[in-house]
Amino acid sequence: MGGWWSSFCLSAEERRARLEVALPKTKDIVASSPVVIFSSTHCPLSGRVKQLLTKLGATFKAIELEELSDGSDIHLALRKWTGQSTIPNVFISGKHVGVVMSRHREGKLVPLLVEAGAIAAPAV
Repeated sequence: MGGWWSSFCLSAEERRARLEVALPKTKDIVASSPVVIFSSTHCPLSGRVKQLLTKLGATFKAIELEELSDGSDIHLALRKWTGQSTIPNVFISGKHVGVVMSRHREGKLVPLLVEAGAIAAPAV
């Protein structure tokens, strides 16, 4: 199937057919863990988000798109589902989060992770 970028070279019919398979699979992946990050090992921002989640002690599932035979199809499904064409693409409690680093700076990330059960509540 090629690299995760290969979905850009498909006909509209091929893209629709692959999307029919990839979208339910992508939603199943998101439902399988309180925190899921779709990323690339070559993406610096993906690395920073994974480092932040690790530093916070969060339990998360990282899906490296370039390591999957259908990574390009999953990337296509993510674009269709969330409207976000870039990675990392992060979900907490099954909800698309958007810009994780901004949420962290605003103090909004840790409460989401606590609510999802991905980290323990901070001691008061």
